[in-house]
Amino acid sequence: MQNDRIQKIAKDVIQFEINALKNLKNNINLSFSKVVKLILNCKQGKVIISGVGKSGIIARKWAATFSSTGTPSFFLDATNASHGDMGQITSNDIVILISNSGQSDELKNIIQYTSRNKNIKLIGITSKKDSVLYKNSDVAFLMPAIKEAGPENIVPTSSTSAQLALGDAIAISCMKYKNFTKLDFKKIHPSGSLSVKLKTVSDLMITGKKLPIVSENLKMKKAIDIITNKELGVLIIKKKNGYTVGIITDGDFKRIAQKHPNFENLELKKIMKKNPITVNKDTLAASALSIMNTKKITSLCVHDGKNNKKTIGLVHMHDILKSNIS
Repeated sequence: MQNDRIQKIAKDVIQFEINALKNLKNNINLSFSKVVKLILNCKQGKVIISGVGKSGIIARKWAATFSSTGTPSFFLDATNASHGDMGQITSNDIVILISNSGQSDELKNIIQYTSRNKNIKLIGITSKKDSVLYKNSDVAFLMPAIKEAGPENIVPTSSTSAQLALGDAIAISCMKYKNFTKLDFKKIHPSGSLSVKLKTVSDLMITGKKLPIVSENLKMKKAIDIITNKELGVLIIKKKNGYTVGIITDGDFKRIAQKHPNFENLELKKIMKKNPITVNKDTLAASALSIMNTKKITSLCVHDGKNNKKTIGLVHMHDILKSNIS
């Protein structure tokens, strides 16, 4: 076998699929908008996606992408639907059927079932305007005419690539209109490396009784005992109104002790570092770590909302690093 020929075949396949995506892009029209709006208006029901064969595999991927981007969805096996699983479809649901031909026998039972209930909306994704699916859909998106890669135009390749891209386009359109943010994404992706990257300061910060907050009038002798017991190497200093006014570290204590032989009676407000750096609780932990590295410090005060004088937590570099964030 010649390497050049193998590589040419591969490039030809990819080019077929690129052409299919270009055709799909040109086919994005009012029908696409109607599909997205129908899904966005599905407030009380579910989005159920089905297909047969390769289109069924694509349908399963659509459901997974929809669910992970804020549109609750699940895949319905078309064959099992005719053997009891049709009961998963209820009023106010949206059913999306993907079929290149629009004539698959397994889908006809689902089409008939949805047509009997006016509260169930059917979205058809097909390339055949004269098909059963297209004619019976509440909203139909007509896929462009696509030539499959490979001999005889028989292997689903370019068509499934286009179907896959269409699902992504719909999912992301819905995601953006719902204002589904990275924080929402993190909530439904609690495991894996992606979740680690999306951890925020609030996930790792120290709060409550563990928080090393002391009065600005506290004297050094007592402050040393507290910083030793808290084992965080830092104290957050507040005024009577509860607002944070300063910070002091164990390194600061050592330097002050060298300069002031009678340092034990000094009040913290006279020696503290004023206006400590603070971050919002929704700041990504990776961003907080970057700030610490830039400022050459090991911890940050944490606030909520716009009130950066009210400390609700403390995030330490060690806790961020222990979470495998770098």
